[in-house]
Amino acid sequence: MLVKPFGYADQFGGEKGKKFKYAPFKKLLLSTHSLAFNEQQQFIEKTFNNWMGELEQLDDVCIMGINIE
Repeated sequence: MLVKPFGYADQFGGEKGKKFKYAPFKKLLLSTHSLAFNEQQQFIEKTFNNWMGELEQLDDVCIMGINIE
């Protein structure tokens, strides 16, 4: 089953006011794999806020992480 991360990837922002999109979102998630959960959250949230800038948030955003040991 494929689940699309609606909200985050659909947010407009950046220098040109374009959508974040799915490939960059996947790359963002993969880039945080070695961080602790709280650091992942902070990095992902900071990236989202920086991307959005002064633009209004379009959708609700929910990202869930699961730690498997």
